[in-house]
Amino acid sequence: MDIRKAVYMMKEKAQQMASSDPELRNGALRAVKKCLLQNKAKIFEANEEDLRAAAENQVPVQVQKRLTFDEKKLQDVTAGIDQLILLPDPVGKIQMKRELDADLVLTRITVPIGVIGVIFEARPDALVQISCLCIKSGNCAVLKGGKETAATNRVLFDLIHNAVIAAGLPAECLYQAENHTQIEELLSCDDCVDLLIPRGSNKFVRYIMDHTKIPVMGHADGVCHIYVDADADFDTALRVIADAKTQYPVACNAVETVLVDRKIAGKFLPLFNKEMKDCGVRIYGTEETTAVTGCERMAEPEDFHKEYGDLEITCALVDGVKGAAAHINRYGSHHTDAIITENDETAAFFFHMVDSAGVYRNCSTRFADGYRYGFGAEVGISTSKLHARGPVGLEGLVTYKYLLEGSGQTVGDYASGRKQFRHRDLPFRSK
Repeated sequence: MDIRKAVYMMKEKAQQMASSDPELRNGALRAVKKCLLQNKAKIFEANEEDLRAAAENQVPVQVQKRLTFDEKKLQDVTAGIDQLILLPDPVGKIQMKRELDADLVLTRITVPIGVIGVIFEARPDALVQISCLCIKSGNCAVLKGGKETAATNRVLFDLIHNAVIAAGLPAECLYQAENHTQIEELLSCDDCVDLLIPRGSNKFVRYIMDHTKIPVMGHADGVCHIYVDADADFDTALRVIADAKTQYPVACNAVETVLVDRKIAGKFLPLFNKEMKDCGVRIYGTEETTAVTGCERMAEPEDFHKEYGDLEITCALVDGVKGAAAHINRYGSHHTDAIITENDETAAFFFHMVDSAGVYRNCSTRFADGYRYGFGAEVGISTSKLHARGPVGLEGLVTYKYLLEGSGQTVGDYASGRKQFRHRDLPFRSK
């Protein structure tokens, strides 16, 4: 089917999806989980096909890791579905109730965004997470996965789509775009697609942002920092940095730059150097850090803006927490940044002054994830300051509208002064 026709049909069904009963949507999620578990052999077979093709086409190893959908990934996505089912319905929550005047009451309630286009590279588990989040939040979704996992995505989508239809949701609630040419068509559908969420490389996300009039939610870069303060516990710092760099280096929340307070450089850097070498991580340092650690090579200015996605890391010295915050705000991508310190006052300064979606203390940047936040899953991570920020779960997939109930009032009476507004907030139960 032509993608423009498909999204028009989806737009027509969006309100039906938005007003669907919460238990119907939860029932659809239960059906999805059951269907995935019953057909896991079929899913794994398709994924093996994709992995063989990736190896033959010499796809980089770090990318191949993202393509894998195995028993562990299946357990993760089904656990995420269980979490989603237990979460309260995000639709129809009252956020505000205000009496403008007698018998003139304004209410603000949450509503689904409508039609969401999600374009993602690699990671077939993203298809499951995104589909389920959109179902739970009453949204319709157009899904376009990467060609590297075409076979896996096709099987997953068919299983999910058939399950939600059998559960009673409209067939138009989900649509899979499979051809690369359909991306351009989707980007032009600003009259019927309400939001685009791209997930992939910096270049890919930037392309989407630059070639559509549709609002885009996401992040182009994942340049995350860890600052080791003068009052840091060194064991904690080394353990956290190792996890943030090596646990899954291709992730957008992996640390890319380590900043160290100049006061402790002589003591900490040799320990940091040994830890990174033991983990197989290459360090690119400034002249100061290279003199102490014997870094792999000198860091270039552009390295401080770089998302490596591999076992590589940049290291620099700064003058205390003020210097760290200034460096992060200048070179970072406003994704996730952490401080290692035992000093509460220093941590408070870092929390207030670092302008990122996630600001952490004494823990790994890898915690920036919807599942780990208890969102059930995420459609992506946003570094925007509008609408949604950080890992985007259910709350990021709803907006709101105002309902005003009156009894024949006209603006003219208030403009002339015959009547006065009360603007009195009323008690309400959210849901």
